[in-house]
Amino acid sequence: MLNDTAGRSAHRALIIGIAASAVLTGMVWLLGQRLHGIRLLPDQGASWYYWKLPEPTFWTRASAWLGYAAHQVALWGLIYYAQTRVRSYTSGLHRVNVVALAVNFGFILLHTVQTHVFYDGLAQDVSIFSSQGSVVLLLVVVLLMENRRRGLFLGRPAPIGREVAGFARRYHGYLFSWAAVYTFWYHPMEATSGHLIGFFYMFLLLLQGSLFLTRAHTGRRWTFTLEIMVAVHGTLVAVMTSGPDGAWPMFLFGFLGVFVVTQMHGLGLSAATRWLLAAGYAGAVVAVYGVRGFGSVDEVVRIPLIEYLLVAVVAVLIWLGLRVSRLVTGGRAAEHDRQDAGPEHDRQDA
Repeated sequence: MLNDTAGRSAHRALIIGIAASAVLTGMVWLLGQRLHGIRLLPDQGASWYYWKLPEPTFWTRASAWLGYAAHQVALWGLIYYAQTRVRSYTSGLHRVNVVALAVNFGFILLHTVQTHVFYDGLAQDVSIFSSQGSVVLLLVVVLLMENRRRGLFLGRPAPIGREVAGFARRYHGYLFSWAAVYTFWYHPMEATSGHLIGFFYMFLLLLQGSLFLTRAHTGRRWTFTLEIMVAVHGTLVAVMTSGPDGAWPMFLFGFLGVFVVTQMHGLGLSAATRWLLAAGYAGAVVAVYGVRGFGSVDEVVRIPLIEYLLVAVVAVLIWLGLRVSRLVTGGRAAEHDRQDAGPEHDRQDA
């Protein structure tokens, strides 16, 4: 298999990978029925993660952290290898892509076994907000990376320099890998509806991360699908946890607000289609809050405001880091990054 990757279409691998992600989600659901007898503490509010053992042991903790660490280091090593040895985009699969797919599949099986033997994920030791925040950071960096191509506000780009965007493009794989792997190992492989939706999303992110340096990895409709899925996931989980009177409109209209302001302008849609989508969004907001009451309509802007503010913060931090690096290295590191990440990424922006 490793000796015959050049002729394999990465897009075919993507389609097979999506189907495999659905099958693996089904496996989580089927095996998760065995976990119904696990005794858990009562729910203690929004900052409490319910699915963790009341009395963890050294091995329940170590099994999760060691599995996470091995998974993370393996993927970071493959990304580094691809950037330093492969370096070129192709429509087929590189050997390193096949290895990455196999590594992710192996660790998915390992986490399944670890859950059924030891149960606990990383949630035993870290805040629930760290898991949510890792995915938000991923989405924010995507907005930054795509700024030149589709703009940030109604098709207009924010004043973010090419050097900052180039740095984000070159090194985003390490951050995105951490966000996906960390979130994946945060949760035990439970079979609740929220877990199943989340694991399917994580499987797709791991699939995307395995296809680096292929044309499938940069397909605009595919990457947009991964972005917009957070609206589906966040809304459904909110409905499942707090019911129809809960905070689901904040997630639905918040993430769809980012779609209307930013994401739909990178899909090649006509102006008339974009106006129609914006009008549909506004009409849905009026309809929902006409029933719920307009006193809480401000919640629809919370997620967009947080994401756009974080884009600015991340851009400034990268800019400051590059300035410090230039002072230390005399500009050599920044020039290396610009040459190493520029040509292919410029074509992707076109």
